[in-house]
Order: sequence, then C-alpha cells, then structure tokens
Amino acid sequence: MPATSGASPRTITRTITRVVSVAGGVLAVATTALVGVGAGAAHAATTPADGVAVGVAGNHLVDAAGHPLRLVGVDRSGTEYACVQGWGFADGPTDAASVAAIAAWHVNAVRVPLNEDCWLGVNGVSPTWSGAAYRSFIAGYVHELNQAGITAVLDLHWGAPGAAVATGQEAMPDASHAPAFWTSVAGVFRSTPGVVFDLFNEPHDVSWSCWLSGCTMPGGWQAAGMQSLLDAVRATGATQPVMVEGLNWGGDLSGWAANAPLDPGHALVASVHLYNFSGCNTAACWDATVAPVAASVPVVTGEVGETDCSSGFTDTYTAWADAHGISYLAWAWDAGGGWSCSNGPGILQDYAGTPNSDGVGYRDHLAALAAVRTSYALTQSWGNGGIGDLTVTNTGTEPVGTTADPWTIRFALPATASVTDMWNATLSADTDGVVTATAPSYTPVLAPGQSITIGYVLAGTLSPPAEVDVDGAAAR
Repeated sequence: MPATSGASPRTITRTITRVVSVAGGVLAVATTALVGVGAGAAHAATTPADGVAVGVAGNHLVDAAGHPLRLVGVDRSGTEYACVQGWGFADGPTDAASVAAIAAWHVNAVRVPLNEDCWLGVNGVSPTWSGAAYRSFIAGYVHELNQAGITAVLDLHWGAPGAAVATGQEAMPDASHAPAFWTSVAGVFRSTPGVVFDLFNEPHDVSWSCWLSGCTMPGGWQAAGMQSLLDAVRATGATQPVMVEGLNWGGDLSGWAANAPLDPGHALVASVHLYNFSGCNTAACWDATVAPVAASVPVVTGEVGETDCSSGFTDTYTAWADAHGISYLAWAWDAGGGWSCSNGPGILQDYAGTPNSDGVGYRDHLAALAAVRTSYALTQSWGNGGIGDLTVTNTGTEPVGTTADPWTIRFALPATASVTDMWNATLSADTDGVVTATAPSYTPVLAPGQSITIGYVLAGTLSPPAEVDVDGAAAR
C-alpha cells in the first residue's frame, strides 16, 4: 500500500478447463464456481476440493485438477509491522474463528505481508517477535488459512538494506537481505501447495532495468532485481506461482511484459496495485496496460481499494477485472488501531467481518461471485467437431438477469475451435476466440435454484469452455 494513503504509522507508514474423465467418447468436466457481480460479469473461480493448490497454465491460474481459478480475497495487514514495532506478530486476531470470518465473505485467497528483518531475525528486532518465533507464527497462520480452503499469498512487504531496521516501505528489495529472505521463505513452504509468493511490495522510483536486474540506489545501497529473487525461490525447488509487481507503487504494468524475469518453473504471475488515487485508475488505463499483460500471463491485483469511504471505485474495477479474468485482493481486512475507510484503508468495522462503507460493496460482490455454477460435457463427437452442453445453475438467493436486461454468457475457445450453432441461447458472436450468447426470450431470468443447459455445435478443436462469464449474476 502506498505511503501516500495517509495511513497511521501503526498500520502502514506510508481459463482453460481441464478434462477430468473420459468414458464412452464423452468428456466430463468438473463443476466450477463462477464469480462476478453488479453490472460486471461472473467469472470462473474455484476452491479445489482437495485443498488450495494453485498452479499456472498459459495465462490462467489453475487448481490441482487443472481447472481455471481466480484468486478473490483480501490483504491481512499487520504481520509486516507489529513484530518490528515490538508488540506482537499481527494486528488483530489470527485464530481459526477469525479465518472463518474471512472465509464467510467467500474469499479464496489472503495476502499476508511479511517483514524481512522479523523473518530472518536480524537487525536487533526482539527475538520474542522475530526469527524462529515469527517463522513459526507465519507457518501456523498459513496452515489456518489453508485448512479453511484459502490460498496464502506471502509478500515481502517491508525490508531495509544492511543494518537498517525494516520499519517501512523501501523503493526496491535490498541485495543484503532479500535473496536470503526468499531462500528461507521458499524453503519453508516449498512443499505447501496452498501458497503463492509475491516477490516485493510496490517497487517505485526506479527504471525497468533496475526492477529486473538490480542497481545502486540513492544512499549507495544495492537493490536486488526481480530476477535474482525469482532465482532464489526456484533454487529451493519451490514450484508455486510467483507474483511480480509492476513499477510506480505496483500500479504500472506498461513495461512488465518487455522486462519480465525468466522463470524456469513457468509459473510467473504479474501483479498490479490499484486505488482510487492511483495514476492508473480508469478503465482506459487498465485496457491499455493491464489487459495486454493478462493476455499472456495470469494477473493478480495484489491490492485494490479506495480512501473515499465508498465502494464505487472498487466496484468499477472488480467488474472490469471479472470481464478480463483477473484476480483481485482488497486492501485491507483490518479494523481498529487507526484503520478506517479513509485511513489504511480498512474495509471492516470489526474482525467479526462487519464491513464498513468501503467494504460493503466488496463483500456483496464476493457473495455474488459464489452465486452461479457451471458444468460442461462434450456429448457427441465426430471427425472435426462435436456437441457441447454447458449447464448454468443459479445457486444464490437472487435472480440472475432481469426481463429488461437478460443474462448473457461468454466463454473462451482456442483459435482452432468455433461454435456454428446453439440452442437454449442465441449465439451473438464468436470472434477472437470468445463466444457470446444471450438468453432466450423464454428464460431471460434464472431464478434461485434454476438451471439452463446451453447446447452448441463445436467445429475444430474439441475444447471445453474457459473463462466462463455470466452477466447479471448479482442482480442486487
């Protein structure tokens, strides 16, 4: 989170769907939940039945079975500052009950900011709150999250070069400690599938060359580049996805693709941070700088939020991200201690999960994401085509679509596949690998509990639908 937010010193200072069985010529695909809300779309996201394993396939995150997955959740600030300030491991509760309160928002990911000095136990941080004690606490919290079906995103949030104490946000990771930090963190969690690594929080005021390869910083200390930190992670044998944030406090992805580090694990993820006060805070900017990156690699919005005590900006961005298959985590699941809708910003009134005016829209958005489910089967096949059935079920408590604004479904196919006919929906377009279908006149609304099966003729590659989006999934 940028220091320009005005947060208090205590707080911040500063898809492809995998085929899972083949029998009798029929390919069956496991059911996946959809996410989307408001004027936006519902986009495929799953919580894997076998836990929270996350991988990368092309430009998608996927679960352990290879099903498309988006991370939708929150940032849980406190573990980056409480330890170095000498009064705890975290700010607020971190027990199973507190994790259950997070999970009740239909969250499937929590970003956990870490402090370099606390993790390594260096630079005079009290051993009560650092070193082995801190590492044990973080491991325990990751376990609690994973047990609740939540992926933990571990983020190097605060660091400092040399003998300086990590009491705030640096412009770049320091070469004196950051590689060792990632060697240690990745070593601890390399066998924990429910973890994603986020290399460094909000690099800023450097060139893309420095961002990638490191450089000498003002003051004479050496910055470590993202390539060296990624190499440190992979050298441990850790294979989990690795997030790499853009420049300008994480808000700029304009040079990300041209300067991305090389990942021998082929599990690189771009990350962007966006706020109402960010330089890139419009759909035009997201279209120009974020969407092109998302066409090549998964994009996770590591932080999204606003300081105006409303949810208008977050609602606008999450709707845009839903339509582009992009993950997002709201800053921040924190209350009290200086946190408020304008300071931090926090999204809570209390740790029981009561949202404030910043958080209410986001909570309702996530509830809507869990309100639609789909399943798919290829019911017939022949030489260069077949018939697919895509079943959409409203599992929520609100209608999907209205008579005036019927539901619309979109899904992606490879360039070597196309839809030539459709029933129980009207084929509106099949362009650039995206199929768009509108509701039939006899079913413009899906009532709670109602399903509809859309049949279509598939020509070319017999591929299951990916990035399934349903407009109107949150008619609230």
